[in-house]
Amino acid sequence: MTDPYDPARDGAQMRFDARMSYTDYLQLDAVLTAQRPLSDAHDEMLFIIQHQTSELWMRLALHEIAAARTALAQDRFRPAFKMLARVSRIFEQLNNAWDVLRTMTPSDYTRFRATLGQSSGFQSWQYRLIEFTLGNRNAAMLKPHAHRPDLLARLEAELAQPSLYAVAVAAMARQELPVPAAVLARDTRASWVADDGLRAAWAQVYAMPEAHWELYELAEKLVDLEDYFRRWRFNHVTTVERVIGFKRGSGGTSGVAYLRRMLEVELFPELWHLRTEL
Repeated sequence: MTDPYDPARDGAQMRFDARMSYTDYLQLDAVLTAQRPLSDAHDEMLFIIQHQTSELWMRLALHEIAAARTALAQDRFRPAFKMLARVSRIFEQLNNAWDVLRTMTPSDYTRFRATLGQSSGFQSWQYRLIEFTLGNRNAAMLKPHAHRPDLLARLEAELAQPSLYAVAVAAMARQELPVPAAVLARDTRASWVADDGLRAAWAQVYAMPEAHWELYELAEKLVDLEDYFRRWRFNHVTTVERVIGFKRGSGGTSGVAYLRRMLEVELFPELWHLRTEL
């Protein structure tokens, strides 16, 4: 009979006195004790982990979007493409997570819903920051964060700078595409409104991709990102309707009706509208 395999014989470190371990590096003691259900309902743990992991993925998305925006502002297209592709994959992960949450039935949720109080995903400041960073800007959405001056300051700081899409459009202008001056001079706090002149500029890129390859690829990376983002929103609506029907949201929104209205929001409208005329 052979001896049981001992990883130490292959050089694996087996003792961690005064050494950094996997648990230490990832701070798992803090991460794995952050789930604190307020009821004895079995599914509350699922609900908490679903939302905590979503916030972690959103943190990474913000990290990547910010770096992509910086790269585009410096005309470093290739690094930006990689980061934007990663953001799309992050939203694919967020989409897959809804499949897990949908294993929770209405009966399961009602066992602990009252413990949420007025807390709601509607109040996620990271989600709001993603929307602001991508260009869907509405100063009214600052109000749920007014009780936290630190978070309010972060959101206000984002509204004071150009969105990812605005930076992409500025990159177009630097490559001598006919971007309307009014588009380049837009108020950074305002939500993006579709512009026919900008649509025509993007249409030139699509009409001659070989002459504008980097902008062509940038446009498709942005469309990919919004495609996955839209799927995430749609899956959110479907999951909420499946679990609570048409009840009001715990944070006071109209629930499914509010989420359906959000499905109509376009982040990069010109990139979608030009397809009809090609």
